[in-house]
Amino acid sequence: MFSASDLRKGLKIEVDGAPWVITDFDFCKPGKGTALYRCKMKNMIHGNTMDRTYRPTEKIGKPDLSEQEVHYSYQEGEHYIFSDSETYEEVRISEKELGKNKYFLIDDALCHLLIYNNKPIEITLPTFIEKEIVATEPGARGDTATNVVKPATIDSGYEINVPIFINIGDVIKIDTRTRAYVERIKKA
Repeated sequence: MFSASDLRKGLKIEVDGAPWVITDFDFCKPGKGTALYRCKMKNMIHGNTMDRTYRPTEKIGKPDLSEQEVHYSYQEGEHYIFSDSETYEEVRISEKELGKNKYFLIDDALCHLLIYNNKPIEITLPTFIEKEIVATEPGARGDTATNVVKPATIDSGYEINVPIFINIGDVIKIDTRTRAYVERIKKA
């Protein structure tokens, strides 16, 4: 159990039987009365948000969270199969649970799986990955204004904005947290 004084941004707590992460935190001590801890929270399963205020004497639940290192293995229908790094036990994650992260999976990539009550709820991919460009418009010659971008499709089918000098066949580095272009790795 956490006490209200333990609350801070990024802390994972349990409210009404579900895991929540505190996204914003404010301590308020009015002139009269007790202190208040105001929190903005995001549900880790459904993604909805809520505001809640706690008094210093309140107790907050600690969620049953664990983290597991897994390697991406393969796709089977609408499920993506990951294997545990130590036990080689398979973990199945549906396409719906994976969301847009499915476009940034690469074979044998080390990922971190967050598990709540023996059910995977969040996957963290490697921070940077390399993908090949399979479709894009040619860049207009002479258009050298700063930060000119164009849409390009990577080999997994995701569309990303890239600088105009990127061509089909180029390999680029992508930040999986922001899903944005970082740099060109290899020229076609």
